[in-house]
Amino acid sequence: MTSARPPLLAITQGDPAGIGPEIVLKALAAAPAEGGARCVVLAERAALEAAAATLPRGALDQVVYLASAPTRGDVEALPAQTIPVFDPIGERRRIELGRSGPADARGALACLDAALDLALAGEVDALVTAPVSKASIARHALPGFVGHTDYLAERCGLERYGRDYLMAFLAPDLQVALLTVHEPLRRALERLAIEPILDALACLDRHAGGRIGVAGVDPHAGEGGLLGDDDLRIVTPAVAAARAAGIDAYGAESADSLFARARRGEFDWVLALYHDQGLIAVKTACFGVATNWTLGLPVLRTSVDHGTAFPIAGHGVADSGPLLAVLATTVALADGRLPRGRRA
Repeated sequence: MTSARPPLLAITQGDPAGIGPEIVLKALAAAPAEGGARCVVLAERAALEAAAATLPRGALDQVVYLASAPTRGDVEALPAQTIPVFDPIGERRRIELGRSGPADARGALACLDAALDLALAGEVDALVTAPVSKASIARHALPGFVGHTDYLAERCGLERYGRDYLMAFLAPDLQVALLTVHEPLRRALERLAIEPILDALACLDRHAGGRIGVAGVDPHAGEGGLLGDDDLRIVTPAVAAARAAGIDAYGAESADSLFARARRGEFDWVLALYHDQGLIAVKTACFGVATNWTLGLPVLRTSVDHGTAFPIAGHGVADSGPLLAVLATTVALADGRLPRGRRA
């Protein structure tokens, strides 16, 4: 997605009882977005007011509340230093910071839906999401909700297991995509098969390209069958099929060294076979500077690599640095400067 004019980013509040509203206010007050990008915030007025109460005086001085869902022209007509906000709920309520309830779950979803609608309509160039509570939304608003990635893909009409999309993480020296996302490890391993891996590699190659190292599932990628045969039976044949289709994939590679090899430049991407196999590496090496990017959506969507941090919500100490890093990465994605490995 490239544009002659600076990109416009829609930022969601996340769970209003978490640190999302606080880091959004801090990030947008700290510095203008890279490359002259503009931002519009989808958030409840109540959430921003609750967050501002924990911050230095004047935290809301630049906020301008919009009466209706904004167009690109509405935002671009405002002075550059303002923070335009659209509240799709419009309810004046008390928010108990650190404790998510039914109204918070509904508010998080409403802001997410409003932002996605703007992106799908072409009114914004990217969607940047603050963290939500999966448990709160599943309990109070949408049973079965397991996270932004699958929810947005379903709303965009993509198939969960046809592997039209992938959760990926971008950091300065490590890029990781995940075969499976938020599901129990036992289930992820039970579903391990050649076809899903091949589909994931095709998706990653289509949307990002580059040299892909595929992590083995067993220790030392099975050690030639000594430590398990999953890699010999499933992963290696899937990689072979991908290579036959012209995808620059390698593996199964021993996961205990693959991420370090990727950081040294041997691979552009790592395909991890389950959630924590990839995320432990990302968050150990790059916590706070990694960007969660959903490959394959018809809109550009990114997020921070951390959660709602309920224990510190309301204390005014949340770090907006990770969100600032995500905003810079999002502008680079919108301009076509990332990811590493992308073909011209």
